Amino acid sequence: MKHAYVFPGQGAQFSGMGKSLYESNSLAKEYFEQANEILGFRITDIMFSGSDEDLKQTKVTQPAVFLHSTILFLTTPDLLPEMVAGHSLGEFSALVANKVLSFEDGLKLVAQRAAAMQRACEINPSTMAAVLGLEDAKVEEICAEFKDEVVVPANYNCPGQLVISGSINGINQACEKMKAAGAKRALVLQVGGAFHSPLMEPAKEQLQDAIMNTQFSNPTCPVFQNVDASPYIDPHMIKQNLINQLTAPVRWTQTVQKMMDLGATHFTEVGPGNVLQGLIKKINKEAVTNGIN
Repeated sequence: MKHAYVFPGQGAQFSGMGKSLYESNSLAKEYFEQANEILGFRITDIMFSGSDEDLKQTKVTQPAVFLHSTILFLTTPDLLPEMVAGHSLGEFSALVANKVLSFEDGLKLVAQRAAAMQRACEINPSTMAAVLGLEDAKVEEICAEFKDEVVVPANYNCPGQLVISGSINGINQACEKMKAAGAKRALVLQVGGAFHSPLMEPAKEQLQDAIMNTQFSNPTCPVFQNVDASPYIDPHMIKQNLINQLTAPVRWTQTVQKMMDLGATHFTEVGPGNVLQGLIKKINKEAVTNGIN
């Protein structure tokens, strides 16, 4: 019986996030103010009182979600994870939680990742879509039919929920094919671009040097990484998987299954919202879930 801690990614943000933590915990306030200095702008102003539109900017969203999750973890006593995982961006919070990354280095990498992904989106206008009610194998089969457009599986969230990513024209066509194949819904998402697809290659190239030049320490427990849902403790492998994550799918369904196969019975989601708790229950209803937010 093991206790896993999981960390949400982009999409979990909301106006007012982190405000009560800032106001009620002096150590949390120090971390937030340190973050304002590192980022060079008062992200706390946007987190606490910005509009949903303000928070949707990738350069804001990613550090905001990272800060909420990571500062919550660092200021909550007696958290002793035996395994950790994060959904996409959440993997950086997971790496601070198991002491691979320092808070400062984690935030700097997240800020660089957000900026690099924003630029990649501007270079290649693109999008994503959620496909509901279709088997993963069928979604993969339809994606593989596209030869002249980029259309790939991006987020394996839970059985019957797979997000695809690619060119705008390709995703629009794929949605029609998914519906024709029996999907309950195939809905284009309001996102900045095709995350976790080959169209993020420019961001991957930018982020590679930053990750390779950052100190990664030995972890206190395994991190189950998005690229192949496997547990890692070798800092060099963790770095390589974090780089590859930008253009590879997030295998969340497989990650939760693997964690449970290796003894996880209890999952605590740390950060804004409760999306991961819902997904985990859909992956395996035997899992015990709770949240710290």
